[in-house]
Amino acid sequence: MNRRVLPALALICAAGLAATACSDPTAQDSSSGDAERTAVDPTARLDGVKLTMWTAQNTVDAPKQVIDAFEKATGAEVETQAIPDLYEQNVPTKLASGDRPDLMFWQPSISTLPFVQPKQNLLTLDGEPWVSKLGDTEKSLGVIDGKRYAAIVTSPAMLGVYYNKDVFKQAGLDEKDFPTSHDELLALGRKVADKTDAAAFYEAGGDKWPLQWQMQVQLTDLDRRWWADLNANKKKWTDPVVVGAIKKYKEKLLDAGLAQKNYRTGTFTGQADALWKGEAGMVLNVTSFQSQLQTKHSTAEIDQRIGWFPVANSSATGLYSPDQTNGVVAFKTGDDKRQNAARQFLAFWLGPDYPDYIKAMKIPSVQPSVPTPGGLPATSKAQVAALPQAIGVFQAKAIVAPDTHLYLADMIFGKKSPRQVAQAIQDQFAQVAKAQGAPGF
Repeated sequence: MNRRVLPALALICAAGLAATACSDPTAQDSSSGDAERTAVDPTARLDGVKLTMWTAQNTVDAPKQVIDAFEKATGAEVETQAIPDLYEQNVPTKLASGDRPDLMFWQPSISTLPFVQPKQNLLTLDGEPWVSKLGDTEKSLGVIDGKRYAAIVTSPAMLGVYYNKDVFKQAGLDEKDFPTSHDELLALGRKVADKTDAAAFYEAGGDKWPLQWQMQVQLTDLDRRWWADLNANKKKWTDPVVVGAIKKYKEKLLDAGLAQKNYRTGTFTGQADALWKGEAGMVLNVTSFQSQLQTKHSTAEIDQRIGWFPVANSSATGLYSPDQTNGVVAFKTGDDKRQNAARQFLAFWLGPDYPDYIKAMKIPSVQPSVPTPGGLPATSKAQVAALPQAIGVFQAKAIVAPDTHLYLADMIFGKKSPRQVAQAIQDQFAQVAKAQGAPGF
């Protein structure tokens, strides 16, 4: 599935509506939501209990294995309801109308959880038996103001560089040449462009959302204090370090001829085809690119042709990017039986069923004590190994994730300068933060 950034501007109104429409008594902290609870028996009988779970249209089958197993084990019924695209826009609108499910896929980042008003709408999940089993990176997700609101059922996407092994061989490159900085990555790209017929990088200006990644990699040296100041309106996206990253992407990669000729109209699917055919040497993207390869090619074929390495601005470190299939939230409905059943469903998912779930989905484990299934491509294994040291993308650090890709698309079509891109990002960031009632805005 595509790991797109959220349509933040379109959510301003929906977020405001959700804040008022969800202020009914059942949405407040109550004995039915957050009181001390006895231990959950994941397989206790729930005959006659019916739960609903919202998913995006392209992820409606993602929970199928666990739902089938849970229904068989407990007698409960779990109905999935696909919300029309754009999922992240339509969910807050439905919540604002008073509709709500028992469970829902939702991106567990600090930039996205607030759009469903977690304090008013969601059950807190602190102290659930599966929390302590999560890996360190996964434990950092799903938490707002010190409270856990999301169960982490899949690992966040990893951002790194996929490369064509044959192209690298033609350029005289091997693992010793893997970059340890963004500057070295661009230098590696220059060698590919100069020594082969392939483009160094494939950029997807047609689909727009992958345009953000070259900028994201360059922001990895910013420390926790910088992001805290940004979130308090003390720093701006117009900071020289951000403008410099945008300018470098334009001048040192695009203008320097390191992307394919049709980078303005390139597509996500085109990326995979071009890399596979050796028409491009490298693609910087997240795990959805891996998924795309796996739908078309076997593990053996991928291992033979495609490799992966991590890179950050000044280190050989990957980046992690949360998405909506990583987290599952449970809603306050005022119905104790359904709320307890929702908690039990999560305990079952991340408890006795978890090994079967990840085996069926062919995905990495979020629990170090549960081994990742065998048979995954080496590219996937490399991402699993890189995750514990990975750095969060800005969606995991900023309280609002601006539509950076849209403004970068304006830049590649000559409609905005790097400085104007940064200003547009800042304007949207401040507007959404103010609409959310963030302190300092």
